[in-house]
Amino acid sequence: MNKTFTTTVTHPDGRRIKTHADGRVEELPLDLSMAIPEYLYENADAPITPERLAGMKPIPRSKTLRRALGLTQEEFAERYRIPLGTLRDWEQGRSEPDAPTRAYLKVIAKNPEMVRLTLAS
Repeated sequence: MNKTFTTTVTHPDGRRIKTHADGRVEELPLDLSMAIPEYLYENADAPITPERLAGMKPIPRSKTLRRALGLTQEEFAERYRIPLGTLRDWEQGRSEPDAPTRAYLKVIAKNPEMVRLTLAS
């Protein structure tokens, strides 16, 4: 009996690539909620020890999401109707998104194009 396998690889930027047993390659919808924070994959050659982790400044999720989408702060704020000053405050650690805003950011991460199109209409 012939078994066929497919593999799915998630890249640090959130792209998911599925390779089928017959050699076909398929890019799955972008899921930025699974994007690895930059401070973990940029230093992948050095192990993350508890001591190093304690000394690392976490990158706010909004910044990771924005960078994964390849947008400037201005573009992200305008596209998703977030006040620019608020976005900057989140990214610089002066404030954090509240629970409803975290949910909104999660929706953007799951399907950024759908959110963009919904807000544009």
